[in-house]
Amino acid sequence: MADSSERSSLHTALQQSASIIQRYKQTIATYRSPIALIGIGCRFPGGGDSAEQLWERLLAGFDAIEPMPASRIRDIQVGDQREEQPSWGSFLTGVDTFDASFFGLAPREVVVMDPAHRLLIETAWHALEDAGIDPTTLFNQEVGVFIGGSPSNYEQLVRERMPHYNLYTATGNEMSTAAGRISYLLGLTGPSVALDTACSSSLVAIHLASQSLRMGECQVALAGGVNLLLDAGKSQMLAQGQMLAADGRCKTFDAAADGYGRGEGLGVVVLKRLADAERDGDRILAVIRGSAVNQDGPSGGLTVPNGPSQERVVRRALADARLAPEAVGYVETHGTGTPLGDPIELRALGAVFAGRERPLLVGSVKTNVGHLEHAAGMVGITKLVLMLQHGVVPAHLHLQRANPHVEWQSLPMAVPTAAQPWERPAQGRIGGISSFGYSGTNAHLVVAEAPARAEVVNAVERPRHLLTLSAKSGAALAAYVERYLTWLDAHPEADLGDVSYTTHVGRSHFAHRLSVVAGSVAELREQLAALSSRGGEEGALAAHSPASPLPTSPRWGEERAPLTPPRVAFLFTGQGSQYAGMGQELYATQ
Repeated sequence: MADSSERSSLHTALQQSASIIQRYKQTIATYRSPIALIGIGCRFPGGGDSAEQLWERLLAGFDAIEPMPASRIRDIQVGDQREEQPSWGSFLTGVDTFDASFFGLAPREVVVMDPAHRLLIETAWHALEDAGIDPTTLFNQEVGVFIGGSPSNYEQLVRERMPHYNLYTATGNEMSTAAGRISYLLGLTGPSVALDTACSSSLVAIHLASQSLRMGECQVALAGGVNLLLDAGKSQMLAQGQMLAADGRCKTFDAAADGYGRGEGLGVVVLKRLADAERDGDRILAVIRGSAVNQDGPSGGLTVPNGPSQERVVRRALADARLAPEAVGYVETHGTGTPLGDPIELRALGAVFAGRERPLLVGSVKTNVGHLEHAAGMVGITKLVLMLQHGVVPAHLHLQRANPHVEWQSLPMAVPTAAQPWERPAQGRIGGISSFGYSGTNAHLVVAEAPARAEVVNAVERPRHLLTLSAKSGAALAAYVERYLTWLDAHPEADLGDVSYTTHVGRSHFAHRLSVVAGSVAELREQLAALSSRGGEEGALAAHSPASPLPTSPRWGEERAPLTPPRVAFLFTGQGSQYAGMGQELYATQ
């Protein structure tokens, strides 16, 4: 009897141990879960208002550097001297426009709100639509928001022109509300974090979002960064410190490197745990396999980079990804084009990737758009994701004569000065991306191409499809139809089922609506044209939609390519900008 009792107790103990081990394995697997990147919203210099547009420009080798707009230049007095203004950079257009009514915000609140906050709200919405997620379905859900950035000096402009500022001035200009307002407007209950680690802010935001997803603090995460140059004040200070290039261009890895060129832009990505994204049938753009963050600690100065720390952060990200250095084929470098920083970064990479049979390809999108500072990581990771998808490495610009302070002969890497194929190895394409803040905070991500999509079985093929469009005003709906026509003209091969499906489940639905039944893309286009201003006097929307009181914002209705099954395709909702130009009297200098 005792033996039976002992065996029973032992059996129970073994079962409990097995259960504990299983839960431990599940916890470790969750903590190490790869992160799926399923949506991108962005606005970058040179007209890159979507990932698709950015890719077209990268392949064309575009250079976004231009003279500083007159509205950004302000007189700066130092003692009795008027300081010379830096005159080059990369800039966004329309930063003073915003569709306040779409988000239910009052004009008196928006007029004193930092344009960076306004753009982030719009771009977060764009990113969710790009992920095929109706933003209104996230209300009261555990969705995290992680935003990198810093105040853009708009509050000072407000105070100069509106001495009697109010509470909206504070809530509209503090960095904490840049993240908090997105959570508030969409009703998100996950972590909401604003952070500033200077140039590494965006990648640190993605790292923290990934960790939050792994820990189960949120089920979906928005991560991004923003940088605006609303006046030349900071540029002047950086120029005094001899940190800026005379021509505003980042001549990364070149002997002529003389500092970096400033730029502005922003981006937001939508993240999920990979297993959750695959379960939900999401379109996966890329997979974040690992990430790491550290600090320079002691170095030659507060803003002087530390090579060993950079080496350690790359090794730690690879360890987090459980990958050997040989698995990485390309690294999007921090690469600002400074005579001190470039050699330090390349030597650190050389130490990590030493002994390779094939050279590691390295480049920097800063040669195209300048250094977007707090948003630099967003344009960098967008470029890397596009490279993974297309299997092409765009040209690295402004490399005429290699930096003589770099030991190129002994470094296992090469810089592509012309676009070239990125061959796919057996384990798939894998790349890295670095951002190093001048505060000393370093970040590195390891990103892999998306896994192959499982083929949808038993998909119902219908002879005709219902397309539904809606907006918050008749004028916005008319503009939305116009954008669909433009998109269909550029994508005649689009799957009509994908496009129609997305308009039903991947978009919010508003009061002004229309629907079209069609059996082909050509028929759909013909019917939409009849409803639009292209239909002349017979155009129903043109005849009956009220004129917009102000120009329609170009940001609403950006084109997105249709996707493979399950049936999801992407086009931004065209809501129009009811208050385009709002705040211009504050934004423009006198």
